[in-house]
Amino acid sequence: MAQEATLVLIKPDATAAHHIGDIIKRYESESLTVIAVRMMKMTRELASKHYAEHIGRPYYEDLVGFMTSGPLVAMVLQGEDAIARVRAINGKTNPAEADEGTIRKLYAFSGSRNAVHASDSPASSAREIPLFFSAAEIFD
Repeated sequence: MAQEATLVLIKPDATAAHHIGDIIKRYESESLTVIAVRMMKMTRELASKHYAEHIGRPYYEDLVGFMTSGPLVAMVLQGEDAIARVRAINGKTNPAEADEGTIRKLYAFSGSRNAVHASDSPASSAREIPLFFSAAEIFD
């Protein structure tokens, strides 16, 4: 297994519900290392870059409205096979279908208010991380 880095966003719903520490602790307990972190409010411009593949889809405006509605926590996690492991820790998008103990089962409200985002592939990770962090802000 290779060392990988992946972008994770703790979305506004989980941030507002005071789950930041619990979520970060869950990743760290799985031997993933936080190598960059910041709290921020996503702008529409950043949302349009991050969610570019969703532009024009029926749910796009709701997604952007939600992601720009309040502060979120952006971070880069690093570890062995981090991309797949983080997605497994997060659980299925719909919390009703997520496995027990996953972040979404524990903290998500619905399929669209689902607590966290994580890169789904090495290509997505490579595209997403620089949208949120400069190389000087990543401590790997």
